[in-house]
Amino acid sequence: MKQVLTVVVKLQPTPEQVAKIEATLQAFAAACNYVNEHNEHTDPKLTNKIAIQSLTYQTIKSEFSLVANMAVRACARVSANRKVAKQKGKPVKSFAPTSMDCDKDLFRFREQDWTVSLATIHGRERTILNAGNYQRGKLKGRKPTSAQLCKHRDGKFYLHIQIKDDAPDSPDTDKVLGIDLGRRDIAVTTEGEKWDGTGIQRVRDKFSQVRASLQKKALKGTRTTRRRCREILKRLSGRERRYQQWLNHGISKVVVNRAVELSASIAIEDLTGIRERTNEQPRSKTERRRSNSWAFYQLRQFIEYKALGVGIRVIPVPPAYTSQQCHKCLHIHPIKGKSYRSGKTFKCGHCGWHGDADFNGANNIALVGLSINQPGGTGLSCRLKRTIEYVQRSTERSRRSLSLFDDFRATENPDFSDSKSG
Repeated sequence: MKQVLTVVVKLQPTPEQVAKIEATLQAFAAACNYVNEHNEHTDPKLTNKIAIQSLTYQTIKSEFSLVANMAVRACARVSANRKVAKQKGKPVKSFAPTSMDCDKDLFRFREQDWTVSLATIHGRERTILNAGNYQRGKLKGRKPTSAQLCKHRDGKFYLHIQIKDDAPDSPDTDKVLGIDLGRRDIAVTTEGEKWDGTGIQRVRDKFSQVRASLQKKALKGTRTTRRRCREILKRLSGRERRYQQWLNHGISKVVVNRAVELSASIAIEDLTGIRERTNEQPRSKTERRRSNSWAFYQLRQFIEYKALGVGIRVIPVPPAYTSQQCHKCLHIHPIKGKSYRSGKTFKCGHCGWHGDADFNGANNIALVGLSINQPGGTGLSCRLKRTIEYVQRSTERSRRSLSLFDDFRATENPDFSDSKSG
């Protein structure tokens, strides 16, 4: 299995190169919009990139002064975006001049002087890479064949270089490390390790208050005040996102390292669509913001790609009933609408186990992950069912033993069967 790692490296182009890169991104976006919007050339429902390319290649190549590979990449991008839009049931959005896909002919990395050669509509340009120790370590000795030229919000140009490696095989294991995700505790594992979200919540609330105050002042006050507030908002833009990313990297690293130590698979909640489901419930504006702003999917992605690199299997588990079921006796409250969970505490009314509710949920997630990891022996069978199966197996073994004994006696004494009937 191939693992793709994206290394983001900042470019240091000259003012003349900046103008050429800007013009190239503008032409590439215009070509994508042309292919997507001009229905007389292509059917808007057409998603096959080869078919789109055969209909529009010559037109966009000459109309927008693109080189051959740029025209091919433009058709491929329209095809990919149409497929995603079709799955979501939404129209394709217009393409902004902020990125361009590059293959091995549109960019060439040279480790000797840490530069990259980029193809533009005005010819090739060699640009210096502002690579740090991490980027240099990942790119050393490599010959990448795909990348994406991007213009970030700060107005600077970056190259997202993709490195492909063969991921190690995941070994068979009967151990599963379950992870329960939440707001009060960002993550809780089956070993009781947790990351408290109280301090994180305070930081996020502080970010929200500062943004709201600056946005309010940016609409009112003197001209100098409005200009100053807009400058501060621009400087603070993305700071909360980077803070969340830093935290998710730290959590995912600890989880994957622990799974490696235990030689265990990782079972994590699949919270796809949780935002839409929770937003249907009546809540305050503050609670809605708090639940919608945390990047749980990003945390899952970080765990998945880190685990893939070290040969650890990640099992997404649906969260249904994982917080209501007791992981000891697998009992759920018999009355509909009621639960043994109360806030952060879980007290089972069947077996009497009580403890942290998120710890209980993490263990239930691990049990589901174990049943998926070992389909021949699920860990979710209740004790009664296991007892019944044991009795059935014992009865079957006894029946077979008696049958073999009868056959043996009949062979040793041919009159045994007759004497038994008599």
